[in-house]
Amino acid sequence: MTTSLAEITREWGRIGVIGFGGPPAHIRLLRETVVERRGWVEPEEFEDAIATCNLLPGPSSTQLAIFTAWRVGGARGALVGGLAFILPGLVMILALAALFLGDPPAWVLGAGAGAGAAVAAVAVQAGWALVPSSFERTPSRPRWIVYAVIGTVAAATTGAWVVLVLVGAGLVEVAMRRPWRTNSFQSVLTLPFLVQGGLTAAVAAPLAWTAFKVGALSYGGGFVIIPLMQSDAVDRYGWMSDAEFLNAVALGQITPGPVVHTVAVVGFAAAGLLGALGAVVIAFGPSFAMVIAGGRHFEALRSSPLTRAFLDGAGPAAIGAILGSAVPLALATSEWWQWVVLAAAGVLLLLLKRGVVLTLLLAAAVGVVVAVAGGPLP
Repeated sequence: MTTSLAEITREWGRIGVIGFGGPPAHIRLLRETVVERRGWVEPEEFEDAIATCNLLPGPSSTQLAIFTAWRVGGARGALVGGLAFILPGLVMILALAALFLGDPPAWVLGAGAGAGAAVAAVAVQAGWALVPSSFERTPSRPRWIVYAVIGTVAAATTGAWVVLVLVGAGLVEVAMRRPWRTNSFQSVLTLPFLVQGGLTAAVAAPLAWTAFKVGALSYGGGFVIIPLMQSDAVDRYGWMSDAEFLNAVALGQITPGPVVHTVAVVGFAAAGLLGALGAVVIAFGPSFAMVIAGGRHFEALRSSPLTRAFLDGAGPAAIGAILGSAVPLALATSEWWQWVVLAAAGVLLLLLKRGVVLTLLLAAAVGVVVAVAGGPLP
């Protein structure tokens, strides 16, 4: 079924505006639109698309938005729908980046310090939510635990180099399972993705490489980008302070659309508006390319033994990296009241099961009160 570009713009743009809450909210809104209300995609095909996007590196809910737009509008539909999904949140987060990274008043600094303090708890909640389904479907639970532990330690200690651990875990699982002994030609076609990552690492400029890692090597979804970016943005290149990076992560959570928008704030800090836009293009480019070029092969990709084996190793390591990212995020806080906010955020998210956006807004409100009262700010 072919749908007009105007309809795609309207429907995917609506999701881009109201899509607060991260991937679960995006998937729910997309299913409601293309399956239940419009009937453009069959339920079984939509579920298969979710599974396939979860096999790909990069932001899975963004890839699902691009794929469903491709499914109903071809390549032009994928471009229009993907941009309509991404741009509303991007405009919002760029406006907030200009506010938070400029010369903001004390209450804005307080809001950022409060929300930033809660980010480590959000990382734990995001990683823990992925554990049950991944652990349930793994072919080897002992190896799953090893990969997850290694990913956790790497994210907590090695910063930007965690990407090598993710790729390494995937390659180890490939070696353990030896899926190349099958006759699947489609398996062979997945190997260039790994080679591309290595070549890009050698030739790209620092910001471009950071953005590329976010978009093409972030196995496990949006939050695994945190350990991929923090070391580059704060320690290696000094584009941001610890407090500003925490603000960037918080802004990526409270704005609609994909969490990967955080890379726009990093790009803004590194090189202004052009840096932000360039980082976004590089980060989201692989998702558009993979879906538009390979959408018709999604079913074959999903059934590829090599792809499945690689993701069975990289996936648990990515979950561990998300959990491990909470360590440097927590250590980036500097004031005693931020630790209180972090503890309260952990209770809200992990015990009371409250939403991420609500938790971050409450944490920001505490920061505003501290700032107005003349309390210490980072």
